[in-house]
Amino acid sequence: MGKRRAAISGLSRFLQANEEPPAKKRKTDESQWVEAYDASDLVHHYTRASEVPEHLSKYFAQRTRFFSLYSSGCLLDEEGWYSVTPERIADRIAERCRCGTILDAFCGVGGNAIAFAKTCERVIALDISPTRLALARHNAQIYGVADRIEFILSDYISFANSYLSIPSNSSPRKIDVVFLSPPWGGPAYISGDTRPSSPVKPSSEHPTYSLASIQPVHGGDLFRLSRKITNNIAYYLPRNTQLSEIGALLDADEHKNEMVEVEEEWMGSKLKALTCYFGGLAEGQSELYEQSL
Repeated sequence: MGKRRAAISGLSRFLQANEEPPAKKRKTDESQWVEAYDASDLVHHYTRASEVPEHLSKYFAQRTRFFSLYSSGCLLDEEGWYSVTPERIADRIAERCRCGTILDAFCGVGGNAIAFAKTCERVIALDISPTRLALARHNAQIYGVADRIEFILSDYISFANSYLSIPSNSSPRKIDVVFLSPPWGGPAYISGDTRPSSPVKPSSEHPTYSLASIQPVHGGDLFRLSRKITNNIAYYLPRNTQLSEIGALLDADEHKNEMVEVEEEWMGSKLKALTCYFGGLAEGQSELYEQSL
């Protein structure tokens, strides 16, 4: 990573930091370009369809849906091209998740983190890839919000367990909302088979997607770990996810007064994904926002 290493916070640094007051709201055009955050040397910025590998061509055609400022130099690695949340959907989710501090557990190339920085006081963005984390910061700088996002190189499971191990008398930094958009298993997720060697087969009837296919751990376990941090979870899932599995995330006895709100995310006439809101994020459950588990 060279000069960009110092620009990405470590897990221990975050955990040792004391609680800070939320940053004052700023306009998104006030940030200055920081040369050390420029990741242009990491991946190619495609400008013409003829430059794009064939297997990414359909994603390149949607580049301005992913980032409206794509032509200003937004960067995506291969995984970013097929996993980034379209900007309009990311903005919608960010409006629903408006809060003090939000944790983007799998930030990728930064689509959601950028949107959260427009509505939240502080964004904590995690990823296990130093390349994707650098691309996320590069893209956030194009949108003028990089100074409102803390980028941390860490896997979410380790981060969550370390955060939860902090003694309560140490005043750990409060996280209001956790946004989960974990790897779905690559483009093959829509076929119901997420094995790396499985080709995507065109079909009008897609098998349902199971939370067991979520990576790096079962989607149910991922949810239960996150609920130890906060009631307020926004879970971004494939459009063909089994609704019965989503509902089963809330134990009927333990959470008898809570419901999950499932919002369909459409782009034009195409259903792209589901966002599932838990705790105080769900419509009509604001009383659960600050409630302890």
